[in-house]
Amino acid sequence: MGLETAINDGAVNDEATFRQWLTHFLHHQLVPADGWAIRTLVRDDADALTVDAMLHAMSLPVEVRDGNAAMGRRAIEIARANFPSPDIERYAVAVLGKGGDEVEPGEFRTGVAAGSVPVVIGLFARDHGSGWRDACAAHLFTSLTSLTQNAVRGIPIGQNAGQRVLRSMHDEIETAVRRIDGMTDDHVGAVSPALEIDQMRHVWQRARMFMS
Repeated sequence: MGLETAINDGAVNDEATFRQWLTHFLHHQLVPADGWAIRTLVRDDADALTVDAMLHAMSLPVEVRDGNAAMGRRAIEIARANFPSPDIERYAVAVLGKGGDEVEPGEFRTGVAAGSVPVVIGLFARDHGSGWRDACAAHLFTSLTSLTQNAVRGIPIGQNAGQRVLRSMHDEIETAVRRIDGMTDDHVGAVSPALEIDQMRHVWQRARMFMS
């Protein structure tokens, strides 16, 4: 997600600079993409395949695009097995497809949709009666937690510093959810070019701790 490039450049080198980077990532990548997707699926009852296609198109760095699709497929499998619903099943078929004679007329085949974690979370929240704000906040915090664990090892800053950073993100996430609530279509996909460039550069680093 661009973090390791920032660490390699020296732009992120301690707890304070990581907190700044994480705040920027939250507001300028997660909010206009993942946050919008969950809100529009739950609040506006949007079409899952349309949201999936838009999220895929927003991800300019190919490593991020492919990684998001891989995580999305895994999230679909988890949701399908543990929290089944008609919408989840339709999305699963659109992404994973059915084999051979299992495909019925009018059903989706593999490759119609890319796969996306925010779409799965949005469908789950919609189908099981969760509010979009709670679903958004949970997804945002989970995403920041994963990046913080990378920073704990990658900078490194240590577990205590990581927990301080995550605690400081609570208020930022509340602010992010308020921003998502007021977003218009003009804000969708307005992510940070600097983050995208760092994500593109990651694959060419001399050495990497984390996958592209």
